[in-house]
Amino acid sequence: MGVIGALFLSVASSVSIVICNKALMTNLGFPFATTLTSWHLMVTYCTLHVAYKLNFFENKPIDMRTVVLFGLLNGISIGLLNLSLGFNSIGFYQMTKLAIIPFTVILETLFLNKKFSQKIKFSLFLLLIGVGIASITDLQLNFVGSVLSLLAIATTCVGQILTNTIQKRLNVTSTQLLYQSAPFQAAILFVSGPFVDKYLTRLNVFSFHYSPIVVGFITLSCLIAVSVNFSTFLVIGKTSPVTYQVLGHLKTCLVLAFGYTLLHDPFTPRNIAGILIAVLGMLLYSYFCSVASKSKQVSSDSTFLGKDRDTTPLLGQEKENHHEAKKLDKHSPV
Repeated sequence: MGVIGALFLSVASSVSIVICNKALMTNLGFPFATTLTSWHLMVTYCTLHVAYKLNFFENKPIDMRTVVLFGLLNGISIGLLNLSLGFNSIGFYQMTKLAIIPFTVILETLFLNKKFSQKIKFSLFLLLIGVGIASITDLQLNFVGSVLSLLAIATTCVGQILTNTIQKRLNVTSTQLLYQSAPFQAAILFVSGPFVDKYLTRLNVFSFHYSPIVVGFITLSCLIAVSVNFSTFLVIGKTSPVTYQVLGHLKTCLVLAFGYTLLHDPFTPRNIAGILIAVLGMLLYSYFCSVASKSKQVSSDSTFLGKDRDTTPLLGQEKENHHEAKKLDKHSPV
């Protein structure tokens, strides 16, 4: 799949699962988000295992320690994000998600020596301001919630950077990495999920009444999650963690718009202004990244041509040296 296809799949599947989960949790009263995520990952692994057995992709062995730590880190980050939402107001939780982009930029600059131009930083700043205006309604701080948010930001940033780094350095595909790490992500959430959900909701996932319609929506959510998880690894591998986060905020704007259109959620001029500013930031980010990519390609092509130009005189010089050697050979004594 190309980059455009990966981005489209990510947006379409993410918006779909948000709408599905909102119906499941709000309308049907199923509040167990962490446990549901573990089921998502288990279904994702089973689906990929079937695809592997049918030879849709080849499995490439990855160091077990790397896979286990990577899977556990991603699982912990999901749990911490859910806990952050439970301990903080929705506004502060949105601030936590917005903070992932600048933290990722800082980490990639410090540890991976990645350069971000001032124009790209400005577009990201504009994006964050827009999403903040559109989605943040209240800010209530507390110590435990703030600590959980910081831990959620750190683990999410590191996990997404590793998703990109592992694929490129170990030369594995997004499918191969997801196939090997999904069981460990699912395991830690499957074990901790019921406890986290019970602490946050005061309800027991095992004593919940699973009506046929609830089971149907859970099944649909798990099937959509296969596409969400696959496209997440695909987008991060083909682009970068920062681009994936930018895409995530595009999803936020789309969810707000769909919520107003389909679910008749309240929509204010502030929401509209924030979405427009965020979309402008996304467009500028896409444009500046495209310009930077083209300039890198041109410089690499000129370097390659420069090498070709350097080799041509050497060949000519070799011929001249050959003629000179013949001349000397004629005039030299026997």
